[in-house]
Amino acid sequence: MMKLALKIDVDTFRGTREGVPQLVELFKHHQAGATFLFSLGPDNTGRAIRRVFRRGFLKKVSRTSVIEHYGFRTLLYGTLLPGPDIGRECTDILQSVQKAGFEVGIHAWDHIKWQDNVTQKDFVWTESQMLKAATRFKEIFGVDAKVHGAAGWQMNPFAFQIERNMQLSYASDGRGTSPFWPEVNGETIQILQIPTTLPTLDELIGLDGWNTRNVHEHLLSLTKIHNQYGHVFTLHAELEGMKLIPILDKLLVGWKAQGYELVSLLEFFNSLDKSKLPIFPFIMGTASGRSGSLFVQPH
Repeated sequence: MMKLALKIDVDTFRGTREGVPQLVELFKHHQAGATFLFSLGPDNTGRAIRRVFRRGFLKKVSRTSVIEHYGFRTLLYGTLLPGPDIGRECTDILQSVQKAGFEVGIHAWDHIKWQDNVTQKDFVWTESQMLKAATRFKEIFGVDAKVHGAAGWQMNPFAFQIERNMQLSYASDGRGTSPFWPEVNGETIQILQIPTTLPTLDELIGLDGWNTRNVHEHLLSLTKIHNQYGHVFTLHAELEGMKLIPILDKLLVGWKAQGYELVSLLEFFNSLDKSKLPIFPFIMGTASGRSGSLFVQPH
């Protein structure tokens, strides 16, 4: 069967506490595999207010109500309220995901700090952030992390080297159309990239007549014809794990009806013939419906 991998980015304290358990139950109901990538340090979501000056940011948040999905309290973390330590305060929830049989990996140490700063930072800063997350991951799960999915699809050249030093099996850091080996400064990094291939719900809702009633139909139209490798869909615990969970339920039903096997990133990775996959250079680009630049697979 053609595979469709489900990748869950868990950005916040609230998303971890409320969204993750609901997603676990939904995936178990559908007998779907999935990979949960956790933010493991402080939730400083409130500091994202600095993005107000980024081109396209206000247009995006006006389409998807930030307060409705994230909650007023979350938007104060890191500013008027101290950011809760997700890894320490939600250890039981994180471990329950692993015990339920789902793959777990690293999203970030501090989601906001990584997403808003990594493209301008050096090796030392980048390594510090990644190793903090790796250390906390091992404390919680008892094993080394084998997958990293960058917060906001934000990367710099040093992060690929650090992923190699961490001896990851593979990563899902960017956006693209198929698995590939990343080339950084002329060197091929032997950590396979499995990019997100489908648009996210928050990129679609509010555009071209798509809303919470019909957006699933558009996504299903994109997957109707099977491609060579299958697909990777990224969802967020704060969105599809909470208010948008009815849409996710429709998508899971639809994808199974289209003949897809719903799997984790690890299952997707294990199904690939790595010797035949292409090499692409690391570049930053854009994605429709999302503000700013991000790591993309060249066309």
